[in-house]
Amino acid sequence: MLTVTTINVNGLRAAAKKGFVEWLAATPADFVCLQEVRATADDLPAELAAPPGWHTVHADSTILKGRNGVAIYARQEPTSVRVGHGVPEFEASGRYVEAWFPGLVVGSVYLPSGDVGTLRQEQKERFMATFLPYLTELREKAAASGCEVVVCGDWNIAHQEIDLKAWKANRKNAGFTPGERAWMGQVFTEYRDVQRMLEPEGPGPYTWWSYRGKAFDNDSGWRIDYQVATPGLASRAVSVTVERAASYDERWSDHAPVTAVYDWTA
Repeated sequence: MLTVTTINVNGLRAAAKKGFVEWLAATPADFVCLQEVRATADDLPAELAAPPGWHTVHADSTILKGRNGVAIYARQEPTSVRVGHGVPEFEASGRYVEAWFPGLVVGSVYLPSGDVGTLRQEQKERFMATFLPYLTELREKAAASGCEVVVCGDWNIAHQEIDLKAWKANRKNAGFTPGERAWMGQVFTEYRDVQRMLEPEGPGPYTWWSYRGKAFDNDSGWRIDYQVATPGLASRAVSVTVERAASYDERWSDHAPVTAVYDWTA
């Protein structure tokens, strides 16, 4: 069996003080994809930059220190690593990293959050416009090498109405605009939304809840953290679990880990 987890840690050093270290010690995952690390590998303590028993790859944000940042923790050493998806604007922004293993490619992505009507939304749309053809290229390259692909992360887009509690109020807001939703639909023409393959009806399960108000207590969240896999791997998924904290006080991030188990070996 293959177990993969994705989690936006909302600052790895902060998460480590709240329970991430204990969670990592207990997880059965073979791969853990992190987003919003918010520190370079050099700035992290050794037990976070390269925890014992894990091989780690980092894509740091060197443009905006203390922002973004993605990483992959793996039980085995990768055969190759790539930082970024080949677009100069985003190469040093800590948005994407991938690692290749025998029979499998694992990617960790953190899409810009955006803000409708601002430059932040334009940046998000530029990322989307360049990342989609890269995903096609990756799928084809992996297939030629006999590999399946899973790209995990915080995609900052809720695809369908069942993917967020307050969908009516957010139809014109970043993360749920018609254009963003259509873009996710394009992603899912070549890849599969692993959670929805197993749980097509919804609503939820949500993966992010604002720290403001009673969003977590009321389960007023968004499903924006996805495992996006090639059809061959996605078809072997046997479970996907959103590891929602038992209470508000037990959270170590505003996101919850999303863990998928696949009946698959390289």
